[in-house]
Amino acid sequence: MNTIGLDLHKGESQLCLVAPDGTMTEQRIVTSRERFTAVLGNRAPARILLEASTESEWVARHLEALGHTVIVADPNYAPMYATRRRRVKTDKRDARTLAEALRLGAYRVAHRVAHRVAHRVSSERRHVRAELAVREALVRTRTRYIVLAKALVRRDGLRVAASESHLVAQRIAALELSDALAAELLPLFTVLGPINEQIAAADRRITALTTSDPVVALLTTAPSIGGVTASAIVATVDDVTRFGSAHQFEAFIGLVPGARSSGEKRRVGRITKTGNARVRYLLVEAAWRILRAKDTDTAALRAFGCHAARRPPNETSVPEPRVNRDD
Repeated sequence: MNTIGLDLHKGESQLCLVAPDGTMTEQRIVTSRERFTAVLGNRAPARILLEASTESEWVARHLEALGHTVIVADPNYAPMYATRRRRVKTDKRDARTLAEALRLGAYRVAHRVAHRVAHRVSSERRHVRAELAVREALVRTRTRYIVLAKALVRRDGLRVAASESHLVAQRIAALELSDALAAELLPLFTVLGPINEQIAAADRRITALTTSDPVVALLTTAPSIGGVTASAIVATVDDVTRFGSAHQFEAFIGLVPGARSSGEKRRVGRITKTGNARVRYLLVEAAWRILRAKDTDTAALRAFGCHAARRPPNETSVPEPRVNRDD
């Protein structure tokens, strides 16, 4: 069976096809379904290795539909690039390296949603990830506008009462604004209204998952975990059974300390911050809410968190980091 290394890029991709007799064929093609079909559609089934990236999933699915066996590999796995020289990097060399790694088996498979067995469920979770990404972009845009509006108000010696984000425009409008300041704020207020409406609509769609997805509904029973956080966890993890322990899940989302050890020296640093940043900061915010709360329902968790914070660094376990390139 032929082996193919595919160095995937947004515009053009590099192919390196190695026949069983060692003959190597290299070709650069446009990254599109039409070109993949034209170049690889009539070939005998082959094994193809490509790195996990933003576009790797649709490419892998399309190539699998053409009859090939596709392996999406973790790009952070150093042994996969053992045959490549560090000082010289080109797309041709990368494709050759991937083909050689496939021949040697020197790769680590990245997690992919189980689309063959449960294509419908996987598509839904990919859609949820997209919804969360759009909502995050809207929230960040609203935050920038609110920060700017408050700065303009403070410049005139006014103060805005604390409130939820979607009420800030109303709080500012209630102040005694000068004509010049009102004119400066008008463009921001004009776009804040539609942004608030779109964020509210996204929240309603995500909240609806708590009734349709039993796993999301179960997660929302945990303290400080709402529909957005639960949906983000489920959509990102996809199959929780791939983690052998809670520590592996912590490493997967980058909530474990980094470590640099040599001989008798052992240094434990800040968290690695690998994996999905959205899930990580949502869980961090949930943890802060628990630590700052005073209700009795979260007293046990709060006590555990305070005890962990006082624990010396050398008692902190550092599991092997795992990554996800499914986003």
